[in-house]
Amino acid sequence: MENFGTFLSVLSQGLPETLIATIGGIVLTIVLSFGAGLALLSSSRTVRVIARVYVEGLRGTSEVVQLFWIYFALPVLVGFQLVPIWAGILVLGLNHGAYGAEIVRGAVQSVPRAQVEGAIALSLSPAQRMRRVILPQAVVEMIPPFNNLFIQLLKSTALLSFVSVNEITRQAQQVLVPRFNAQAFQIFLLLLVMYLILALVITAVMRTLERLAAARVGRRPSVRARQQAATGAGVA
Repeated sequence: MENFGTFLSVLSQGLPETLIATIGGIVLTIVLSFGAGLALLSSSRTVRVIARVYVEGLRGTSEVVQLFWIYFALPVLVGFQLVPIWAGILVLGLNHGAYGAEIVRGAVQSVPRAQVEGAIALSLSPAQRMRRVILPQAVVEMIPPFNNLFIQLLKSTALLSFVSVNEITRQAQQVLVPRFNAQAFQIFLLLLVMYLILALVITAVMRTLERLAAARVGRRPSVRARQQAATGAGVA
């Protein structure tokens, strides 16, 4: 392990790109998840069909192919090429937003009907019911599966190495392994630990958000939803 310091230093140079891709992907995922998830519940059949096409289209195709299509094929159609990191963020957000849409839809539909009927009895408009009654309760159910989804997104940032984004996996593959081939085991073990630490940070943040969201509506965090997140059911 005499080269441990070198390995850590080189991998750390890719950490900013990994963090940018992860945070940017998470932000876009949240926006698209709520937009498409609520669209799936729309009273308009056209809106529901458009949302369903997006969800099934992105979930049913390869994330790698999506990345190649946006970075290599799309420029042929539009006449310009996205910066690699932005192409990566776009793919991460689009892909995981499709999975997140189903999380939002399921969480909204899990709110007890009595709560909705009570809001109707109080003469709240549909928008007010959604904002004041339904979403605050649904968010508590969403957070555990979103935690799982965001960890999957973090791991998917490794795909950005295919389009020359210098994130931590590319640093290992292109910089370290060619020079220290005999120590590849140590290099990739350190890489695994770095992803694990980042995943634990995401989990810690999401657990805190879950407790705050539950306290806001006077509920305990959902054990069922947390179990789904742990097994990956929230992403399926």
